[in-house]
Amino acid sequence: MRLSQLQGNLRVAAAAVLILVVALIDWQVDPPLAFGFLYLGPILLVGTVWPRWRILATATLCTLLSHIFAPHFPLNLSLPEDFLVFTALAGTGMFTFEVSRTRARELDNLRRVESEAAARRSAEEQLEFLIESSPVAILTMTADCLVLRANQAAHKLFGVPDGGLAGRSIRRYVPALGRVPIGGAAQPTFRTEMQCRGQRDSGEVFLADVFFSTYQTAIGPRLAALVVDASEQLREREESGLEQLLASSRILVGAVSHEIRNVCGAIAVIYENLARSGALRADRDFEALGSLVETLTRIASVELKQSQRPDPVAGIDLFETLDELRIVLEPYCQAAGIEVHWSVPEELPPVWADRHSLLQVLLNLIKNS
Repeated sequence: MRLSQLQGNLRVAAAAVLILVVALIDWQVDPPLAFGFLYLGPILLVGTVWPRWRILATATLCTLLSHIFAPHFPLNLSLPEDFLVFTALAGTGMFTFEVSRTRARELDNLRRVESEAAARRSAEEQLEFLIESSPVAILTMTADCLVLRANQAAHKLFGVPDGGLAGRSIRRYVPALGRVPIGGAAQPTFRTEMQCRGQRDSGEVFLADVFFSTYQTAIGPRLAALVVDASEQLREREESGLEQLLASSRILVGAVSHEIRNVCGAIAVIYENLARSGALRADRDFEALGSLVETLTRIASVELKQSQRPDPVAGIDLFETLDELRIVLEPYCQAAGIEVHWSVPEELPPVWADRHSLLQVLLNLIKNS
């Protein structure tokens, strides 16, 4: 800004000097000649700096100087001449003013476009780095479900060499994506997720979590998708469900065994009372009944010991366990209109317990209360 102001001041000073020089020349030259055309120089200079009214004032001053020092003509000739001089000087100044302003505006637009282009290139580079370094498979597809672009994680997920997914149909790898309606502007825009079957290039099948959206571009509709292999989560969920089923089965078997032991204990007491009375001492059926009761008691004791097998324990973070408890409880509390305030210190000592069993105990205690 200071440099442009300095340049403008220098141009104004140069124009003033030129006007003075032209006036001196017009005054000193004898016989008098018309040197009014020389005022075009200073008018061109001030036209690049000053606003319109100053340009018109300068053109008026130059016309007056030209009239004073020019050869004297009759009034009927000098007025048209002065008018032509003023028109030429003012028109030149205005033309210079418009050209200068247009050039400045174009330079500003050029700088703005260059700045936007640099920002766009920077954003594209960052987005390119983010996509290529992402562990999630990211793909963009045409309306025909042909892959336009895929990152390295997508090639690794589907077992395809780098660069091999471009041009292939996504229906081969995620058939559910091929059924997403991708049409023109009349079609609704989708931004959702789904869990479906995925397939690698080798034919191996896996469970896929897919987050996809459709959008419109100047060359047609597009589909963007993020694909995650959820097979490990499925295995963990199924194993956890199986463990819970086994734990429930052990609890049920333990309860049944406990009741059987109680019944067998009562029968054994009655059997001993009858045996002490001596009334059925020599009866073989009575002795067989005692053997059956003893055997059934022994079987129930073995089943109870097996069902009471302790769950695997390990050192767990109690703060994280309480956080999980809070996540599980909050929907129940909100549905019941209960406001819960948690005051849990962050520095809690680690405990040695089964994480799921401890969480279940705490959940039962709070729900019962």
